[in-house]
Amino acid sequence: MEYIVLFVFVIVVFVVMGAFFGFFFTVQTAEVAIVTRFGKFERTCGPGLNFKIPFIEAVAGKVSLRVNQIALTMETKTRDNVFVTIPISVQTRVKPEKVFAAYYSLSDPVAQIQSYVEQVVLGHVPGMTLDEVFASQSSIAAAVKKELDVDMSDFGYEIVNVLVTDIVPDAKVKSAMNDINAAQREQVAANARGEAEKILVVKKAEAEAESKALQGQGIANQRRAIIEGLSSSIEDFQKALGSPSATEVMQLVLVTQYFDTLKSIGETDRTNTLFLSHTPGAVQSISDDILQALTAVQGNAKR
Repeated sequence: MEYIVLFVFVIVVFVVMGAFFGFFFTVQTAEVAIVTRFGKFERTCGPGLNFKIPFIEAVAGKVSLRVNQIALTMETKTRDNVFVTIPISVQTRVKPEKVFAAYYSLSDPVAQIQSYVEQVVLGHVPGMTLDEVFASQSSIAAAVKKELDVDMSDFGYEIVNVLVTDIVPDAKVKSAMNDINAAQREQVAANARGEAEKILVVKKAEAEAESKALQGQGIANQRRAIIEGLSSSIEDFQKALGSPSATEVMQLVLVTQYFDTLKSIGETDRTNTLFLSHTPGAVQSISDDILQALTAVQGNAKR
């Protein structure tokens, strides 16, 4: 029992002295501690509880292994003399096996990365037109990443990704581009409306042509029925009168057509008021006029 108490006492004293004199220290997850001995790099310590020699060793600093995003803004001019602003995001991470280089090689990693990015952007964008820059966002990002991968690897940094988030031209140029896009879209819309109207006109014409064809067919059928009816009437007329002359047959046809015309005029509600003679004498006069006209036409044809 006494040994247990003594052991616990020693442990407590060790912990208190360690905390007071700095025997041990902790490192968080995704971090690496830099331990030096009399100012000289000694070793790196990973996450968890770590020990060092008091007064001889010290924790010089800690390096994060998390992905760090650096937001940069580049300003340059394109080949067609348009000033553009290019926001670029660079995602970096310290390589675990090169913590020493990452900690001691660069005093300002962000400034160094920005210098490399400017070098790459200025080497590409001035040789492109504005439209080519818009079309080459991914290739610009790939070129920046390739250059940074080579240059920053010796300093212990890994380039996870490079993103060209936008291409921002000068305000006046941007306004002009918006006007051009609006005009182009209006032109496309006008062409679409014209094509739609053209289709409507064509379809309407086709419908009218079909309607007229059907109407003509209906009129032809109607006239055929009229002729058949007149033929039947003439046959009945011949049976009743024996052998009527052509003049009498024509008079029958004219009288029939005359009364049919009067009937059709009276059936529609949009017919203007007409004053027509309905006496037999008027019908006889119309019949005589038509017969005279037919006789004259036949005489001219014989000549």
